[in-house]
Amino acid sequence: MINGVIIQYFEWYMNCNQNLWSKIAEEAEELAQMGITAIWLPPAYKGIGGKDEVGYGVYDVYDLGEFNQKGTVKTKYGSKDEYINCVQVLQQCGIEVYADIVLNHKMGADFVQTIPATKVDWENHQQDIASEEMVKVATKFTFPGRNKKYSDFEWNWTHFDGIDYNMQNGEKAIFKFKDKNWEKAVDEEFGNYDYLMGADIDFTNDEVREECKRWGEWYLEITKVNGFRLDAVKHISAKFYKEWIQHLRKLTKKELFTVGEYWSGDVKKLHRYIEETEGEMSLFDVPLHYHFASASKDENYDLTTIFNDTLVKDNANKAVTFVDNHDTQPGQALESFVERWFKLIAYSIILLRKEGYPCVFFGDLYGIPQYDIKPIEDIKTIIKMRKERAYGVQHDYIDNRNCIGWTREGDEEHVKSGLAVLMSNGGYAEKKMYIGKKFANEKFIDIMSNIEDNVIIDEEGFGIFKVKEKSVSIWIN
Repeated sequence: MINGVIIQYFEWYMNCNQNLWSKIAEEAEELAQMGITAIWLPPAYKGIGGKDEVGYGVYDVYDLGEFNQKGTVKTKYGSKDEYINCVQVLQQCGIEVYADIVLNHKMGADFVQTIPATKVDWENHQQDIASEEMVKVATKFTFPGRNKKYSDFEWNWTHFDGIDYNMQNGEKAIFKFKDKNWEKAVDEEFGNYDYLMGADIDFTNDEVREECKRWGEWYLEITKVNGFRLDAVKHISAKFYKEWIQHLRKLTKKELFTVGEYWSGDVKKLHRYIEETEGEMSLFDVPLHYHFASASKDENYDLTTIFNDTLVKDNANKAVTFVDNHDTQPGQALESFVERWFKLIAYSIILLRKEGYPCVFFGDLYGIPQYDIKPIEDIKTIIKMRKERAYGVQHDYIDNRNCIGWTREGDEEHVKSGLAVLMSNGGYAEKKMYIGKKFANEKFIDIMSNIEDNVIIDEEGFGIFKVKEKSVSIWIN
């Protein structure tokens, strides 16, 4: 979608009183008017934490808030009917819906099983550190509350390859099950990063792969979502996900936009995963996020390097760009929150350039009360500028360590389109930039209201644009 914008509509500590789906449905029109074209909704199925489960401790993927399981019928976000209604309302407002899919592990089993397993080293999962022993593990999932509705598939230990808890003696360690091997096409951190948490699903198992495909078919049929955000893909065989996405696309004859979360600051790993999945999915540009975090904490950061070794620079068509998310926010395992003063600079970079598919974080737009983080209202202005002005040929002026900028010439389809962006992580700065001869003698103003002076474009299509210290100015006709 040209100039599309995704919004991640949740943050980790969101207090939504099991009512998020209804709230979003009420706000759908407002989101569309703001310039949001797609929404990433949190995981919609029942998790181990019941009504308090953010969504990543997955219990039953067929329970979208319909059955009394884990002490609640509704999930943290609402009921199945509310979810389906929310999706429909969003789509009627022209907003695509991406479902958060978590297939790596299961938690909260209904029964335990006693099985043979071998303990492996936390730091190197390839290394056995004890001989085989009998362990008691939470691996039998029968979903009695659902009583076989939608699927009669029951999970047992053979559908997993490991777990991190022995219920026999309360020992917390990684136990690899008898005759099992970790997947090969995964990240090589910790020797092999197949194992992440919970009962780790074994995607080499034919029954598992078939059940996951059946579930994907069911989910699309029931919810009618437009695409997926895939959780923790670096822990899951690239081969499986390639197969899964291809299967669902072939079946539905739909594009099903898909973005994977491969959490690594090493762009080479992202390139490799895209190759291994034969380009079936986009990935979040984690290296770019880390550049933003570093730049926001270092006043001597060289802005000309901000795109170095990023996915958006190397493969823009597969890059979903973002500033922060629910994992990088304060209090989370991957905490690397971009400092407030730099947020609007970062959002200008992801929203006002032609490369990448930007994703705006709920916590930035609406605040995070848990940490007394206030909303950054001006992000809405930048989204609006993307929707109305950020079109046409792009001219880059990424040529000064403390002040970079670019212009967009605009196009004929979008009235008054075209803009100039200038940002500084140091002091006040000016830069002469070309924006197009068609703007000769036209007056430009800073929509961010940081600079009061106007800029007049000369006969050759150049203007001398200005920016105050540690800020961004967005100049429009």
